[in-house]
Amino acid sequence: MSMLDEFQNSLQRMTAVLRSCGIRFAITGGVAYVVYGDPRTTYDVDLVVDGERLRECIPTFVVSLKQHQFLLNENAIREALRKQRRFHLIDAVSTIRLDLYPGELISGVLDRVVEIDLFPGVPLPIVARRDLAVCKLIWIRKGSHHSRRDLKQILIRAAEEETATVRETAAKLSLLDLLDEVLAEPDEIDA
Repeated sequence: MSMLDEFQNSLQRMTAVLRSCGIRFAITGGVAYVVYGDPRTTYDVDLVVDGERLRECIPTFVVSLKQHQFLLNENAIREALRKQRRFHLIDAVSTIRLDLYPGELISGVLDRVVEIDLFPGVPLPIVARRDLAVCKLIWIRKGSHHSRRDLKQILIRAAEEETATVRETAAKLSLLDLLDEVLAEPDEIDA
């Protein structure tokens, strides 16, 4: 089975778990970047999930994860939910790591998801381009150099309205100067 097939299989099983529990979610991180930026290799799947709904159905969620062949630590999930921090799952079939973020880094992210056929005939919810861009900006503030390049690539393909919304949100988060700094940086030079 190819890596792409493994990602598809893993995402479809995780989607089944989340939907069976009524947990809203959206794909973010490297997989979303591939949709909005440039193709690149990613070895994990990042998902924003509705932490409030997840708290309500932890027992069902855990049972469903096990049935769908995901490895987990239930205590770590409960602790992550209590602290509103990410937690990890491992797909026992492919060993792909899934990072679940039980809360929105930016308010309303789960209300603005976009359904995209990530794989032919498989529509999946992905964070909106504007939200991915602002998330990258927040990660840059936290020290992520990799996110600097990602942010530029995401915005190169953005519509004017999306860029304007990113600028508005960045201003509200006191990140407009950082956004301008990143966008003014020269592009990477191939050696």
